[in-house]
Amino acid sequence: MNKNVFVHNLGLLDYQKAVEYQTNLFNNIIDQKLKNRKSNIKSQTENHLIFVEHPNVYTLGKSGDLNNLLLSKEDLKRKEIQFFNTNRGGDITCHGPGQIVCYPIFDLDNFFTDIHKYLRFLEEVVILTLNEYGINSQRSSNETGVWIDPRLESARKICAMGVKASRWVTMHGFALNVNNDLSYFENIIPCGISNKSVTSICNELGNEVNKSEIIKKLIKNFEEIFSATLVKTIN
Repeated sequence: MNKNVFVHNLGLLDYQKAVEYQTNLFNNIIDQKLKNRKSNIKSQTENHLIFVEHPNVYTLGKSGDLNNLLLSKEDLKRKEIQFFNTNRGGDITCHGPGQIVCYPIFDLDNFFTDIHKYLRFLEEVVILTLNEYGINSQRSSNETGVWIDPRLESARKICAMGVKASRWVTMHGFALNVNNDLSYFENIIPCGISNKSVTSICNELGNEVNKSEIIKKLIKNFEEIFSATLVKTIN
């Protein structure tokens, strides 16, 4: 099993271009797995970890409800916000500058073949990272993602998740609210959950934080939780 992971830091990139970027890596891994099945010589499959920010955009998961978007097409155009239907799990969410989006393109045959465990590991990476900033975050029962005070009336989501997997290869991932403008979430019912709010690291701490520092901590915690080795950074 190959637990080496290539890290890609793409900076600010249009959502559709980022989807194409990760889809190319995703397809390459699947193609290699299919070749391995037909060949006596088995080649290792790669794993990739993409960090990116997006211009303001709303994305809807394949099982999501379009009614959770509270803007018309005209409103979106006027506010200069893009909208995309996606093939990930989950409902609607928002991306924007100041938010760290992470797309692990992992061959889970290199780690473990359990999607639920994979999601819990992603959550744990985020929880450990937030702990380093003194933010006590948790899981919420039957609600994927990372939350603050999930059992209280003040429950608020700080990290949304939605993934796709085929032949045990993953794509899409999580969006961690760091310094992003939370007002954009007022135009949707985030993740289809109407009775809970959203928050960010900046909102919890009362000041902006260094995104590069957070990415370094996320990488460290990925290595720990997945027993992986980050071997190269691709910018």
